[in-house]
Amino acid sequence: MTNQIKIAVVGVGRWGVHLLRNFLENPQVAVAAVVDPNSERLATVQRQYFFSKTTEKSILLTTEWQKIKQITDLDAVVIATPASTHYSLITDALDWGYHVLAEKPLTLNLKECHELCQLAQKRQRQLMVDHTYLFHPAVERGQVVVQEGELGDLRYGYACRTHLGPVRQDVDALWDLAIHDIAIFNTWLGQQPVSVQASGRVWLQEKVGKLGEPEVGRSITPSPHLPISPSGLADLVWVTLTYPNGFQAYIHLCWLNPDKQRRLVVVGSRGSLIFDEMSAASPLTLLHGELEMQANNFIPVNQSQQVLQIEKNEPLKRVCDRFVHCIHNNTPCMVSSGWIGTQLVNILAALTESLNQNGKLVVLNTDHY
Repeated sequence: MTNQIKIAVVGVGRWGVHLLRNFLENPQVAVAAVVDPNSERLATVQRQYFFSKTTEKSILLTTEWQKIKQITDLDAVVIATPASTHYSLITDALDWGYHVLAEKPLTLNLKECHELCQLAQKRQRQLMVDHTYLFHPAVERGQVVVQEGELGDLRYGYACRTHLGPVRQDVDALWDLAIHDIAIFNTWLGQQPVSVQASGRVWLQEKVGKLGEPEVGRSITPSPHLPISPSGLADLVWVTLTYPNGFQAYIHLCWLNPDKQRRLVVVGSRGSLIFDEMSAASPLTLLHGELEMQANNFIPVNQSQQVLQIEKNEPLKRVCDRFVHCIHNNTPCMVSSGWIGTQLVNILAALTESLNQNGKLVVLNTDHY
């Protein structure tokens, strides 16, 4: 196909292989390179996607990041590496003239995020962050339900994201898990929090003082600005987000809980909207119901349950398709641009400040975007 976008995928670990699969299947894309410091991963990718001898000659498989500069007319890079390496990699990519799609979070430091967004604007290149949930059909449908007022007056929200692993050794459960639910609450409410609080517990990795070795090339060094608590990497975190209209959202995060949950709820005066990924029937359910005073008692009335139908479409495929669209038109992604990624990192940084100060209320500074 003519006018294909030439892309290099950097990092083919647990998530990177899914990004690679989607771009290999996209007729508008030609995957020109796969980069990973682990040669065994490259060999696995080679076997998994049945690279023929012809394909091997057209796709560069390398452990060295700098080698992608050898590719003629490379348009973009897709970065699925540890967040501690993002700043260095994205800076290189933008300076070399490539559009960038980066795995979340954009970086682990607000100042770095701001610099990357400004650099993308200066180079006139698109910087997009893979906040996959923002492309989930259930999240898009939920946004319509909430913002059209079907729940009545919004009262509060809560979310739970737990499982038995995987346990990260570079960031805590807050930075690993919270960004998904924060992004959904922000999208559904159409607002950013004005203040946050967080508290947590450390059991597995106390007093962690440094990150593990970087995973992409010996010349790539992790960012020195890292959100690590003096007490270690929190395994359990409780989050409170307060929005301008007084709405509060509470999030439970834990990676050592065998009870796997992926559930988010917004409660209003006339009903609740439930996004439950573990539901076999449908991930999105609207529960109607309210309380009415009858004979000095509060009685539930107007109760009903509605399973909302959503289109069958892989969210990550939609992320990849949107990135291709943004490159073709050289326009930013309004759903998940670098600036939106910066907003989310700002919230996480404030939550880390609160976590390190035993749950102190932290007012958000929005001067960075």
